[in-house]
Amino acid sequence: MSTKQLTSISKDTFESLLNSIDVVLSDCDGVLWKENEVIKGSPDTVNKLTELKKKFFYVTNNNTRTRPEFVEKCKGLGYKADKDEIVCTSFLAAAYLKEKQFKKTVYVIGSNAIGKELEDVGIKHCGIGPDIMEGDELDLVKGFEPQPDIGAVIIGFDKYFSYPKLLKATTYLADPTVYFIGTNCDTDRPSPNTNKYPGSGCFIRALEVASNRSAIMVGKPETFLSQYIINKYNLNPERTLMIGDNLKTDILLGKRCGFKTLLVLSGVTTKSDIESIISGQKQDDLVIPDYYTDQLGDVFHILSNN
Repeated sequence: MSTKQLTSISKDTFESLLNSIDVVLSDCDGVLWKENEVIKGSPDTVNKLTELKKKFFYVTNNNTRTRPEFVEKCKGLGYKADKDEIVCTSFLAAAYLKEKQFKKTVYVIGSNAIGKELEDVGIKHCGIGPDIMEGDELDLVKGFEPQPDIGAVIIGFDKYFSYPKLLKATTYLADPTVYFIGTNCDTDRPSPNTNKYPGSGCFIRALEVASNRSAIMVGKPETFLSQYIINKYNLNPERTLMIGDNLKTDILLGKRCGFKTLLVLSGVTTKSDIESIISGQKQDDLVIPDYYTDQLGDVFHILSNN
């Protein structure tokens, strides 16, 4: 299998690709924006695709906002979105437990957004916010009294991640009947500069090691997300395009689902990564995109010139 640079394909090939697509699923951070800064040309592309009657969905592994909060962010950056077009992992974690008819309390290592999405489906939670160490670690082990009603642990990005949280979550997960849910496996986020930007997957891996258990991941590229999207929106995989900046999440999800895939190089994946694929140094077919381009705005330029 090989990948093609989008800007180098013929006009007929591009039109054929466009006509074969009804639905576009797009990652957000690294494709549409970087944190709070829009990526130039991306709003024009999204607006043009919707003008062409392509249904557009925002599919993000980010778990620090609720769907309504993502709608507001989209509007502020020049995108037109409603709540039903947003699929984020704070929502998916709550949807997973709702599907299981969960009635107990969730211990959350994560953001307020996860808590709000749980509340929206009537699920109680605790644990959000700072958990400061008092005394030393032995005092914590001796003094911690687990809540008897905890039936699940959800872990995502948590700026207050701490040893007390790790200990408490590990204690709850010693019970094999307690659900262990991770929002997403991304170990890094698209950075605004050259500094590394660790992601939710780093926290999840720490808890997996401490608990000797594997989390059920609800975000890209895992099964729960793909089944939710396909069933919820009645998608025809063969007429769906997945756009993303991460080979191991976005593109892998697309390949697993039978979607067409477009990689953009404005986020996690770099030119050197794609050059390694083209030269044959990377042989895993599952993470080779059908097409790639520098940024999503390239699609708008192609559409404008056709």
